[in-house]
Parts: sequence; structure tokens; C-alpha cells
Amino acid sequence: MSDTKPAMFIAERKSRFNFEETVEKLMAEAKRREWNIPAIHDLKQSLAKSGKTVKPVQVIEICKPAYSGQMLELNDERIMSVMMPCRISVYLKDDGKTYVALVNGSEMASGQPEKIARIMKAASDETFEIVRTVTD
Repeated sequence: MSDTKPAMFIAERKSRFNFEETVEKLMAEAKRREWNIPAIHDLKQSLAKSGKTVKPVQVIEICKPAYSGQMLELNDERIMSVMMPCRISVYLKDDGKTYVALVNGSEMASGQPEKIARIMKAASDETFEIVRTVTD
């Protein structure tokens, strides 16, 4: 067994705000930074249609053409479309607090070709900056 800490591909942070405010503030900050918001998935509502009851969960899809365009315009980089758009999840836990989770693209970029790694890191860094506006 290795003594090294495994890479954390998903980061979770506690929000300083309630659920609704967290979603609103994240969307406002993303728009301020020129990210598009193609969709918001209300998973609580979706699961309710199937008879499942869960705490509030919304997944905000964000996309910044300045980043995505660089990867989608070239043939070999287009494979990364599987990770697009970026997503920020907002949810409540049993402690009554609101949390935010997102993929750590910088960690996932490790080992990728240089161009992909550079773009993934830049997009991830900016997504983390968006999230920092609502977290401790």
C-alpha cells in the first residue's frame, strides 16, 4: 500500500449562504466572469417524479467558450468534450448546511498532453475562484 495521498478529483466546500443564495451567487459570479450557463439540473425535482425524496441538489452547468473552444477546435483535443460543460453541484447535507462540489480539473489534467493540461488547469482555477465567492 502506498503512503502517498490519492489525488482528490472532486472538491467539496461548505457555503456561507443558504441553498438558494448559494445557487444565485454562483450563477451571478459565473456570468460576471463571462461563463455561459447552459443548464441547471434540479435533481430533487427530477427524482420526485420517480417517487424518490432527497434533499435539495442542483447542478449548475457552466461553459466558457474561451476555454472550451480551444479544446473543441482541434481534432485530438475534442475527446475532452466528455468533461464539458463544467459542473458545480450545490446540495444540502444532514447537518442542514449547504455544500458545493466540483471536479478538480487541475488534478485531472495531470498526465494529459500539454495543451489539454493548460486549458483544463485554467478553467479549473477559474471555476474554483467562482466557488470561493460563497465558501469559507
